[in-house]
Amino acid sequence: MQQNFVSPSYVAAELQARKNRADHDFAEAASSAKAAADIARSDGDMDSWWNMTFFQAENLLDAEDFDTCADLATGLVDCPRGTSERHDLARTYILLAKAKQGAGQLEQAADAARAAVELVSDDPDVETNVLARQALIAALADTGRLDEAWAECLALADVISAEVDDQLVGKAYWVIGNVAFLCNDVQQGLNYHELAAATFSPARNLDVWAKFNKASAAMRLAADVADADTLRCIERAELATDVIGGSANDFLLMKVNRAHWSTLAGDPADAIELLEQVCADEDKTSPQILGEAYLLLGRANAATGNQAAAREHLLKAADHFEAAGAPQRADQAREFLAGGA
Repeated sequence: MQQNFVSPSYVAAELQARKNRADHDFAEAASSAKAAADIARSDGDMDSWWNMTFFQAENLLDAEDFDTCADLATGLVDCPRGTSERHDLARTYILLAKAKQGAGQLEQAADAARAAVELVSDDPDVETNVLARQALIAALADTGRLDEAWAECLALADVISAEVDDQLVGKAYWVIGNVAFLCNDVQQGLNYHELAAATFSPARNLDVWAKFNKASAAMRLAADVADADTLRCIERAELATDVIGGSANDFLLMKVNRAHWSTLAGDPADAIELLEQVCADEDKTSPQILGEAYLLLGRANAATGNQAAAREHLLKAADHFEAAGAPQRADQAREFLAGGA
């Protein structure tokens, strides 16, 4: 029989985990959450064990320990509570999808997100429905399955209602805009990102504001939109991340954005310097980021007339995109190569 007693040591570990997360110390938050989960299991409190294990996995995701997060999420999917509570199971599949996407296992990410959507498609909890669809759209878009991603965008737009929190609505507009950009509908992409921007505020959530500006800049640059609004997105992301800190990937992606901006602005030498920093440690960088960096590095070298280096980097870009399960982006790298870029 499950015990109702909550031990002081469990309470202390949980409070420490939540404090660490509030301080953006995600690795320590995961460690404290694990301690709390272990205490709960020892006490026979399996509800608290499940909650703290899930919280541990959330923090591992934010700490970019994607493989460990995925392992924990898989364990939660298979545990008794995970299979008996549809809502909890859907949340776990969403977490698994994000971890697999972060690890560059995009097809597995799409499968996990699809499982979450199927669980909550008729769920009165609109928030979980929206989060599941966001995860699915992101994974489909990264794999290049854009027709499927756009169909899911239309379904997501139908789910959004007045009851949904503004921040969540903003994230929905954000992911829909991303897919519009990828479908080469630049104006619609800009429109949806403007709708998203109107819902985000640095005063309310600086972290989300920073991530949106970073991602919006990347999408604008990919569409060759190098205007004043794009530069503002880059600068806002850099400023906010300097204030709150960020993950290793956050800083790498901001360097990629700056390098892309420099390439479009006609300063390939500056772009090459930044991109070589991004590619310096391949073992600790995700295949998606490496693919983007090497693709830009190839273009920047081509702009300087160094065709041999351009060819080498574009081939590496294609390899990294293939490893990430993004064949469309790999084909794009090869198109630049065939075009003599």
